[in-house]
Amino acid sequence: MPSRTLRALLRSGIAAGVLVPVLLWADGATRPGYSLWHHGASQLGTGERAWLQTINFVLGGLLLAAFALGVRRALRPGRGATWGPILLATAAAGLVVAGLVPTDPALGYPPGQANIVTANGRIHQVAGFLLFAGLSGAAFALAGRLGETNRRWRARSRLAGALVIVLAFAAGIAYRLDALGIWQPAPAGLLEHLSLLTGFGWIVAVGTYLLRRHVAYTAAAGRTG
Repeated sequence: MPSRTLRALLRSGIAAGVLVPVLLWADGATRPGYSLWHHGASQLGTGERAWLQTINFVLGGLLLAAFALGVRRALRPGRGATWGPILLATAAAGLVVAGLVPTDPALGYPPGQANIVTANGRIHQVAGFLLFAGLSGAAFALAGRLGETNRRWRARSRLAGALVIVLAFAAGIAYRLDALGIWQPAPAGLLEHLSLLTGFGWIVAVGTYLLRRHVAYTAAAGRTG
């Protein structure tokens, strides 16, 4: 693959890693009736300005898919060059579907709508599982390969993978406690936003690292040639 194309694919991951959480936090902080503490990230795909998060999820997913291809090209052959990109592509697919199929009203958002469970909502839940599992799994799958040249990358990737899935599960538990009236308002939204922020922050870090490594390798090869 031409060097310029590979750089563009790796930059796609950096763009996705910045775009998705920044738009989520900015929209959530300014959306009437929405609470970053209380409401899930997916609920920004409903109600007022729902179109913004539809674009955010779909575009972010497409950028993440391009990044998966870039990671494949940057790391092959070798450990992590297969499962890392596959899991990144899984997360990308989940993000796109989550954007195209909105979740159900829940926890009082959108305002004035009762909690309901629909087929679309269940599809969205599956998409969300693919997103979080893909981000977490990719971090674990790439930990060993990234750690071959720098041991800190192994620890960072494993920590990121663990935090993504632990925070996502904690968000699910908080949501259930809130829905049952046991803990209101529970921090389900905050935990989910932090999970996404961790996962996409790791994407930005990996994309930057691979991009710099590729640029350095290309420069060294040019001097040698």
